[in-house]
Amino acid sequence: MSIFKKTNVKIFAKPTQKVTPDTSYWRQLGAPVLLKEFGPIDYIDFSPIEPHCFAVSSSAKVQIYNPVTKLVHKTLSKFVQNAYGGSFRSDGNLLCAGSEDSNVKLFDVNSKSLLRVFKGHKSGVHRCYFTSDNRGIASFSDDKTVKLWDIASESETIEFSSHEDYVRAGAISPVSPTIVLSGSYDRKVRLFDSRTNAEAVFTLDHGHPVESVLFLPSGGIFISAGGTEIRVWDALAGGRLLARVSQHHKTITCLGLASSGSRLVSGSLDRHVKIYDVSTYKAVYNLDYPNAILSLGVSPDDETVAVGTVDGIVSVKRRDIEKNNNQKVKPKKKTKGSYRYFSDRFTPTDVVVKQENKQLQSKYDNCLRKFQYSKSLDSVLVPYVTNKSPHVTVSLLQELIRRKGLENALVSREDKSIAVLIRFLLRNIGDYRFSATLIDVANILLDVYDKRLDSASIEVLELLKKLAKRIKEEEELTLELASLGGAIRMILAASTVSEKPEKCSLPPLTPSNSAQKNIVVNVS
Repeated sequence: MSIFKKTNVKIFAKPTQKVTPDTSYWRQLGAPVLLKEFGPIDYIDFSPIEPHCFAVSSSAKVQIYNPVTKLVHKTLSKFVQNAYGGSFRSDGNLLCAGSEDSNVKLFDVNSKSLLRVFKGHKSGVHRCYFTSDNRGIASFSDDKTVKLWDIASESETIEFSSHEDYVRAGAISPVSPTIVLSGSYDRKVRLFDSRTNAEAVFTLDHGHPVESVLFLPSGGIFISAGGTEIRVWDALAGGRLLARVSQHHKTITCLGLASSGSRLVSGSLDRHVKIYDVSTYKAVYNLDYPNAILSLGVSPDDETVAVGTVDGIVSVKRRDIEKNNNQKVKPKKKTKGSYRYFSDRFTPTDVVVKQENKQLQSKYDNCLRKFQYSKSLDSVLVPYVTNKSPHVTVSLLQELIRRKGLENALVSREDKSIAVLIRFLLRNIGDYRFSATLIDVANILLDVYDKRLDSASIEVLELLKKLAKRIKEEEELTLELASLGGAIRMILAASTVSEKPEKCSLPPLTPSNSAQKNIVVNVS
């Protein structure tokens, strides 16, 4: 008895992502819990002490959340206008925050009391941080200045005024309380040292308005982010550029560190959070979110990742820690007379007859087995399959072409059913996985439907015109890409000639498969 061969749907499946240690590690983050605030989430900072609560600066308050319960633990609301950049001190007892009213405020986290108000800026303060010795605060303001404050005397220590536009990014060296790094909308990154003078030690051009800067734990390397690019600089070498990373396609708004400083995290308006390996600056994992990202934070133990978006939502993902190795799994109770009850009573002399698992066939395979080509095509043109698993529909269409049964499946169809197939072609013919097969399907459809164009409905005629326009656009795009590929090959060949003339070779330019197949649809 011959065995029916099931339709192979794997040939069009998307390539699976390579599983790496980073992929396995970050996939352990659980489902997100969404927390609603009353305005865009300006800044998120985690406390360095357990249980690593995180402060969310939004609207006219800073709220401190418990990462386990996801509930508000403390609320700091001594703000007249918007609060910005609330960050913890290294001991977790104090928190400083800037505000739209140009003041920097210092709070006691435990009692929620306002301890200090530092006045001196002339415009809003978007970022402020404690110095590494915990005795001072650095503030970065829209009045184009950077100030250092002494906490004990509540007075200004020094002012840096080299920038020419808003200063929205800043960082403190983890190894020296006198070194301050600032990033501005004038596209410059400046390093200041309060021990020398008010002038910058050096100035670097990032090339785009700078949204975020940070130091690596060693203090010798710092990173700036602005536009769609991240740049890595060597502070000890006078600001030498070490690397340029461009993984986002919209403005990068925030940076962070994870895994004890061995991983860099970036968030962008393109709704993605990228995680990079600091040793190579290559992206090792990606997190997707439903809206543009303004801020992010990762707890020191990597257990919690909090991301703030422009619509006032804080998405909190926490690692599933309840499944630990120390937890004992209770053995399942064996019901008398069950398979588990008797399986433990087998002896080595017993012969166990294994039951063969019957492979269930899909509906379209059952129809193919009966040579019902029209019904098999109907079963894969339902919205659930075409929207969720288009590769299944394409696989069946390819199988029908191989069997030379697609013409029979199309010949007696009504206009409504034909319209469903044309819409599927419009939606998926540009996918590189499906293009070759769907072009063949479109050709067969036109051959079968050519004699019926006079009696076709207006809907089908309009869809055929759209299909012709779409294929023309794909053809032009393919030719442009082929021309671009040829230009790139010529440039590479020219560079090869200048370096090693004897090994110069220009590979032949061949158009892609999709460019070799053209469809002309004439619909009156």
